[in-house]
Parts: sequence; structure tokens; C-alpha cells
Amino acid sequence: MSTTNTIVLRPRFKISLKRYNEDVLQTFEKAKKAQNNFIVNRIDDHVFIKFPKEKQHFWSPQLHLEINEVDSKSCIVHGLFGPNPTVWTLFMFLHFIVAGLFIAFSIWAYTNWSLKTSYSLQISMMFFMVIAWFVLYFGGSIGKTSSKHEMHELNNFMNKTLSL
Repeated sequence: MSTTNTIVLRPRFKISLKRYNEDVLQTFEKAKKAQNNFIVNRIDDHVFIKFPKEKQHFWSPQLHLEINEVDSKSCIVHGLFGPNPTVWTLFMFLHFIVAGLFIAFSIWAYTNWSLKTSYSLQISMMFFMVIAWFVLYFGGSIGKTSSKHEMHELNNFMNKTLSL
């Protein structure tokens, strides 16, 4: 399936390395202490790379790496670029609210249609929910586009750390 025809909200990648996964994780531990341009956190086989608070803005991305052992000589790095989890949760919450209101207004419109009463208010509110969804979607797309440079910085740091 071609990715040019799909909507990619949170870009993902996979890299196979000829190194033991604990060696890769230790490399990130060393990189954490050797620089101060990024915040590197490790939890088990997961590494989170993000910008320091003073460099962050609302749309600042972070890079989540999951480093899985294949065998004693190789591992696979699964990467996911995404917004701050708080921002992602807010956007998902707003999308669910808009979808819930759309369904509620459509049920209310159907009920009024069945009772042969006016349902123009409900139809207009349904239309407004569709507009609100597009505003949320394009707002998120604009935020993602505005943070592409930062995504490249995170990716370059990861590549430099892994010597890719």
C-alpha cells in the first residue's frame, strides 16, 4: 500500500540493526549525559527523545523509540513521531466530542423528522460539527507541518547516536 494516498498523522519507521538491543539502549543512556539539546528518557525497552521545556512550543514533536531484541546480535528499532501526549489526548478528546455531538444531533433530527416537526436547527448543528471536525483536522495538519524541522532534528540526533 502506498503511503502517498494515506493520511499519516503520526509518522512511523522501522530500522534493523546488527547490534544487541541493550547495547543500543546504553548508547542512548550515554547520549543523554553527553549533550543538553534533547531530553532522553528510557523506560525498559522504550526511549523517548524530546526538546527541553525552553525550546518546546504547543506543536513540538517527540520521538518514541521501541528497541526490540531479535537475537543476541540484532535488534529492531520501531520509531514513532508524535506530539506531546497531552496535546494528542486533547485533540482526540475534541474529535470524540465533535463526533458525539454529531451523532446526538442526528438522532435528535431523526426524532423531529419522525414527529413531523422542524429539524432545521439539528441539521445546521450537524453541519457545524462537520465544519468543526475539518477545523480540528486542518489545525492538526498545520501543527504537524510547522514542526517538520523539529522532527528532522530529532531524527538526526537518533541517527547520530546510532551512527547511521
